[in-house]
Amino acid sequence: MTIDAARATPGPQGDSAALAAAIGARFERLPLCRWQVMVRLVVGAVTFFEAFDQLLIAYALPDLRDEWHLGTSQVTALMTVGSIGMLIGALASGRLADRIGRVKVIAGCIALSGVCNLALILCTSPEPFMAIRFVQGMAIGGEVPIAATFIAEITRAHQRGRFVLLYELVFPAGLTAGALLAAWLVPVLGWRWVFGLAAVPGLLCLALARWVPESPRWLADHGRHDEALATMASIEEKVERITGAPLPAPAPARPAPPAPGKSGLRELLTGRYGKRTLVIGLLWFTGYFANYGITSWLPTIYEDHFDLGLSTALLYSTVTSCAGLAGCLIVALTVDRVGRRNTVIWCMAAAALCLLLLGLAGGDSATGVLAWTSLAAVFLFGSNICLYLYTPELFPTRIRALGSSVGGAMNRLGVILGPIVVGAIYAGGAIGTVFVTLAAVALVGSLSAAAGAEETSGRTLEDVAP
Repeated sequence: MTIDAARATPGPQGDSAALAAAIGARFERLPLCRWQVMVRLVVGAVTFFEAFDQLLIAYALPDLRDEWHLGTSQVTALMTVGSIGMLIGALASGRLADRIGRVKVIAGCIALSGVCNLALILCTSPEPFMAIRFVQGMAIGGEVPIAATFIAEITRAHQRGRFVLLYELVFPAGLTAGALLAAWLVPVLGWRWVFGLAAVPGLLCLALARWVPESPRWLADHGRHDEALATMASIEEKVERITGAPLPAPAPARPAPPAPGKSGLRELLTGRYGKRTLVIGLLWFTGYFANYGITSWLPTIYEDHFDLGLSTALLYSTVTSCAGLAGCLIVALTVDRVGRRNTVIWCMAAAALCLLLLGLAGGDSATGVLAWTSLAAVFLFGSNICLYLYTPELFPTRIRALGSSVGGAMNRLGVILGPIVVGAIYAGGAIGTVFVTLAAVALVGSLSAAAGAEETSGRTLEDVAP
C-alpha cells in the first residue's frame, strides 16, 4: 500500500489505520544498523537506571533497619511501598502514553526518579522515606512498560525477539549493577551514597528529547499523519546514510480493519484482547511473585536465619542476581527459535521444580539456598524478561501501551504480594514452606501459559494485533 493509498482510505479512522499499516510495512524493510542500536542504547540506559533504583531498597534495608530501629512490619512497609507506587504508575502511564506519546512519558519518568533519589538522601526517618519511595515507584513503574512498548514499535518482525530482549537485558543488568554497587558501598559508606549516585542518571531525559523520535506508529494512529510521515522519512534517511544503500520497496501492507469507535479498557477486557489480557496478567503476576518473593528477602534470610555477616549476605544475594542475568541472556539468544510461548512454559516449570526441591530439603544450609535459588533465578529471570517482549506484541497500537501497563501493574502486584507472603511465612520460621509456596506459584504460571498463550514469533505487530 502506498502512502497516497493510505491517505485515501475513507474517514479519519480509516486514514490512521491504513497509514499505520503502511508505516509498519516500511519498518519491515529497514535493515538493522547503528540507528536502531543508538535508540536501543539511549532508551536502554533509562531502563537500566530505573532497574538500578528499583532494587536498591533490598540492599539498603539491613542498614536502614539498624539505623532507624525498624520492626518487621516497618521493614515490610519500606520494601513494598515503592512497589505500590509502581503498580499505580504502570496503570497511569499506559493510558498517558497512548494519549500523549511514548517518549514524553519515558523522559518524564526518568527525570522524576532522579529527583526522588536526591530527596531520599535527606531522609532521617522512615515516614518521609516511604512517601518519596512511593512517588519514585510511580516513575519506575511508569517507565518500564512504556519503554518496552516503544522498542517493539520501532522493530521489524524478523528476529524481533533477539533485538528487543538484548535491549531488555539492561533491566536485569541494572538490577545486578545495583546489587554489586550496594554490596560494596552500603557496608563501607552507608545507604545514602548509593541513592545519591543513583540521582545522576536523571539527566538522561535530555538525551531522550534530543536523539529519540516519537513512534511513527503512534503518531499515525493518533491522526498526526504529517508528523508520522516526516518522522518515518527521517528514520529512513538516517538508515540509508548509515548503510550507504537505498532501501528496498516496502511490501504491500495488508488492508487495515476499521478501528473500533471506542478503545481503551473496554476493548482491552473484551473479545480476543480480553483473553490475552487475562493470560498475560497471570503470567506477569506469578512470575514476579516468585521472583521478588525470593530476591527481596534473601539478604535478610542469609543474615538472620544463617547468621552470615552483612557483606557475605549481600554477596550471596548478588550471585543469585548474576545467575538471573545469565538466564536472561540465554533467552534473548534463543527466543526467536524456541518461541515466546514455549520459553515461558518451560522456564516457569523449571523454576517451580528448583524451588520445590529446595523447599523439600528445608533450606538446611546457606550454600544450598544459594545454589538452588540461583538456578531458579536463571529460569525466572528468563521467563520474566520474555514477557517484556511478548506483551506489546499482543495488542494493537491504539491500546498497546495500556495493555503493556496492565501487565506491568500485575507485575507490581506480584512484587508487592510476593515479599509480603514470604515475610509472613518466614516470620513463622518455616523456611522450607517459603520455597514450596513459591514453587506452586511458578507452576500456576507455567500452566497458564500452556493453556492460553498464543505464539507471536516471526509475525508483524499488525498481523498479531490488527
